[in-house]
Amino acid sequence: AGGKEPSPMPTRGDRHLRAIQLAKQLAALGARLKTIHIITGIPPRQVQALFFPDPRSIPRGRAPDSAEWYHGANLILRADACLIGAKYRQLRVQGLTAGDALVLAYRAYQATTQPPHRISLDRAFNLVSYIDGIWLATAPTLSVLPCPSCGCEFIAAVGTVAHGDVCPFCKLLERFHLDHRIQASYPARATHDMTERQLGMLALFHLLSPGSDTPAE
Repeated sequence: AGGKEPSPMPTRGDRHLRAIQLAKQLAALGARLKTIHIITGIPPRQVQALFFPDPRSIPRGRAPDSAEWYHGANLILRADACLIGAKYRQLRVQGLTAGDALVLAYRAYQATTQPPHRISLDRAFNLVSYIDGIWLATAPTLSVLPCPSCGCEFIAAVGTVAHGDVCPFCKLLERFHLDHRIQASYPARATHDMTERQLGMLALFHLLSPGSDTPAE
C-alpha cells in the first residue's frame, strides 16, 4: 500500500509517435532518408512524404559506409568527430537511447563549432554506429578513450592504447600557435552541453591564442 504504481507500458501508437518525432529532428539536422529509416524504422517513402514534400529538398550525396573516413581525416575533422563521439558516449552512459543521444550530441557539436559544420549528421551517424556496434555495424570497431596527457576523450580504433601521440586534442594544442585554421575553428564561447574535458581544452586553446593579428607561420 502506498507504493508507487508502475508506469504504463508504451503502446504501439506511443512508439510510432516517438519515431515520427525523432525522424523530424533528424530531418531538420540534414539526415538522409536512409539514415532516418535505419534509426527510426519508418519507411523512406513515408519519411519523404512527411518531411521532404519537395523532392529538391532531399539531402543528396553518398553517405560513408565505413569508418575509414575518420582514420584518414585531417586533424580538425578528427577533433570535431571526437566532440560528437565523446558527447554521444556520455549520453548513452546516462541512459539515453541511441537515436536521442545522436541528436543531442550532434546539436551540441553544432553549438560548439563554427558553421558551416564540417561533420554532417550522416557522418555522425556513421561514427556512432561503429562506436556502439549498431545500425551500420555488427560490432564496435571504434572506442572513446580518455587521454592520459590532456584529459580529453577521443576516438580511436578498438584496442588502441591511449597516449598523447594519438590524441587529436594534444596535437591541436601543440600546433595551435602555428595554424590559424585551428584558431578559427572553435568559437571563444563553447556550449555547456559538451563534456567538461573537451570544454576545458577548447577554453585552453583560446587562452593560448596569440590573437588574430599574429602572422601565420
